[in-house]
Amino acid sequence: MKRFYKQAAIVEGEAGFGIQLDGRPVHTPARAPLTLPSARLAEAIASEWQEQGDSIDPRSMPFTGLANGAIDQIATNIESFAAGIARYGESDLLCYRAEGPSELIAREAAAWDPLLEWAGRRYDVTFRVTQGIIPVEQPAATLERLGAAVGAFDAFTLAGLSTLVTLSGSLVCGLAIVDGGHDADAVWSASEIDEAWEVEQWGEDADAAARSALRRAEFSMARAFCDLARG
Repeated sequence: MKRFYKQAAIVEGEAGFGIQLDGRPVHTPARAPLTLPSARLAEAIASEWQEQGDSIDPRSMPFTGLANGAIDQIATNIESFAAGIARYGESDLLCYRAEGPSELIAREAAAWDPLLEWAGRRYDVTFRVTQGIIPVEQPAATLERLGAAVGAFDAFTLAGLSTLVTLSGSLVCGLAIVDGGHDADAVWSASEIDEAWEVEQWGEDADAAARSALRRAEFSMARAFCDLARG
C-alpha cells in the first residue's frame, strides 16, 4: 500500500491512546478503533507508522500487528485464547529432559530448574519432570493455577505472551518474563539449549542461523510489547 499520510500522532482519549494519521484515526483490520492501553505503546506504534517509506510494509510494524491482534482476535474471545496459551503447561518444554549425554543433562538442569523453581514459588505449584519424550501428566492443581494466572492477563499482555510461549515451547518461560521480570535473552537462551547443543555437535548452516536470529528477534519484540503495554 502506498503511503497516504505525512504525520502520525498520538491522541489521548477516555478509553486510552489512539493513533491519527494527518488527523484521521487509525483502525484495526476489523475496523475497531486502534486504542492502546499506554502512552509508551502508542508512541512505539506511532513511530512505526511515521518511519514507513513511500510504501507501507506491515512486516516492519510488529507492534501494530500485535495490537491489532489483541483488539480484533483476543479481546473478543479472551477466555478461549487464554486457555489455549495455558495448555502449553500440559507439555512444557522444561519438564522434558534429555536422556543423555551427561553434559546436556547438566546444562538443561542448570538453566531449567531455576525457572521451574520460580514458577513453583510464584504460583504454589509442583511439576513432574521426565526424561525422553513419553508424555508425563502434570498435577491438576498445577494446570489449574497456571491457567488462572494466564486468564488474569489483559488482551494486550496475552498477545505478547502468546508469542513468547509458542516460540519457546514453554508456558513457564513466557510467564517468567511477563510475570516474573526475568531477562528475555537469558530465558530465550534457556529455551534453545537443545538446539545450541546440536549446533555444537554438528555445526549450523546459514539458513538455520538466519531462522534462529529471526525467532530470537521476534521473541525480544514480544517481550518489549508486553512491557510497553503495561506502561
